Amino acid sequence: MIIVTAASGAFGRLVVEQLLTRHPDRPVVAAVREPGRCADLAARGVQVRRGDYDDPASLRDAMRGAQRLLLISSPVLDTDVRVRQHRTAIDAAVDAGVQAVAYTSFLGADRGGDGMNAAHHATERAIAGSGLPATILRHPFYTEAFVNPGLRDAVASGTLAGGTGGRGLNTALRSDLAVAAATVLAGDEHLGRGYDLTGPLWTYQDLARVLSELSGRTVEPVETTVAPPLGLLMQLAKAGLLERQTTDLEALLGRPPTPLREAVVAALG
Repeated sequence: MIIVTAASGAFGRLVVEQLLTRHPDRPVVAAVREPGRCADLAARGVQVRRGDYDDPASLRDAMRGAQRLLLISSPVLDTDVRVRQHRTAIDAAVDAGVQAVAYTSFLGADRGGDGMNAAHHATERAIAGSGLPATILRHPFYTEAFVNPGLRDAVASGTLAGGTGGRGLNTALRSDLAVAAATVLAGDEHLGRGYDLTGPLWTYQDLARVLSELSGRTVEPVETTVAPPLGLLMQLAKAGLLERQTTDLEALLGRPPTPLREAVVAALG
């Protein structure tokens, strides 16, 4: 039995979908704060259980009988709260007899606990200290933060606003990262490993060119100041902090990660 926490979120649902498709013989449990929101998953044979990061007893009950756990990081951004929630889930997994855990961390969390990686770094250390066999999946930023239906406005206006200074972004689609998660949950060969997952490097110049080709209208990239929260991610890109490349995601997928053009086609619908 495989349990997925935060399974009602966009990423969690994709992982559950991959598990149902790729491993139909393995029972799947969706641990969510509000089970009523997941009637669609229950209709497909998923066991939906209440599992709230702020309620240790609910997590222990949710993990009962599970052999594998995918701990999807809490959406709470407060570091102290996030770490407490993750430690609660780890303790619950130990108490429930879970045999192995995979955790969705972030790129660079193994190198230190500064800034946005503080909670991920602390969680990785907590998992190591728990004694649970583990796989760490260090995610990049999601491509969907940048490539989404809002790009239709850029096509309409003929301008694509960006603040990356022409630097590259190593984002990946949630759907690709979900396949990677389902892959590591299926067997023992990934235990004890940490994967640094990156998608194909792309720039806003590349994005403008793809939009132009697909729409038949010229879209020009324009360097400007972009408002938060997207602007904060662009500042990281402009500083060259989102250009790291590895082959880990490709290895887990068994194919190259989804290219920019394909992501744009999907986003524009």
